[in-house]
Amino acid sequence: MANILAVGIATIDIINHVEHFPLEDAEVRALSQQQSRGGNATNTLTVLSQLGHDCFWAGILIDEADSNLIKDELNHFNINYDLCRQLSQGKMPTSYITLNQQTGSRTIVHHRDCPEFSFADFKLIDLSQFDWVHFEGRHINDTIKMVQHLKQTLPDLPCSVEIEKPRDNIEQLFPLADYLFFSQHYAEHKGYLSAEDLLNSLAKDTKATCTWGKQGAWAIESNSIHHNPAYSPAQLVDTLGAGDTFNAAMIDGLINKQSLKQSLEQSCQLAGKKCGQTGFQDLIT
Repeated sequence: MANILAVGIATIDIINHVEHFPLEDAEVRALSQQQSRGGNATNTLTVLSQLGHDCFWAGILIDEADSNLIKDELNHFNINYDLCRQLSQGKMPTSYITLNQQTGSRTIVHHRDCPEFSFADFKLIDLSQFDWVHFEGRHINDTIKMVQHLKQTLPDLPCSVEIEKPRDNIEQLFPLADYLFFSQHYAEHKGYLSAEDLLNSLAKDTKATCTWGKQGAWAIESNSIHHNPAYSPAQLVDTLGAGDTFNAAMIDGLINKQSLKQSLEQSCQLAGKKCGQTGFQDLIT
């Protein structure tokens, strides 16, 4: 068991399940609708908590009715949010998600009316209580300062950074983190045709993973690349949060001193299981 801090966002997810993705200017009826907590950092912690770790979230919470849904779920999964910056005005980020019943794919429209968790907020945290720190690759200039501060204060404290979206200056985080978790979306946006192409482009001795949908995931360590195929569920239900699940399983494997190959296999298996169910409840059985 480890104490794990994740820095990032929590959202209100409003999820519409539809029979098929609608054409532009079309009107379709949702098969069902649900509201739940989302956000990459808190998704990852939800999985890590089920894997037996003590989890802490650092982000922004706004004193409004919608944040109760987020707090209730974090409490359910024993995720501590005392380190969050709490504000009296604004609106929690909201993701409007269309979930295609035929393919399990999700399309997201995101709205936010609140500030990001800042470097000034992060500096108030006593990092010595943690065994691992995970960052969303967002709010890049401040996140760079956070990782630099972590490495200056506690150079032996391992940290990982999720590289999901091609944000300005995000590449400056690459040499700072111990582990990088890349998405297919980022790789393709940068012109890479495969996960191997991306990983081979990184600086020598970089430790990183890159997921690639149905093709599985790749990881690089000591300039050696490993691959693990995707694990397909009996029925594809919901891909929302599969990448966050993969990242959580990788962190768990690395903390438990598994080999990179073992961690990669565990991560693909758990991400595949996530795709076969809605939400994160009872993911670890």
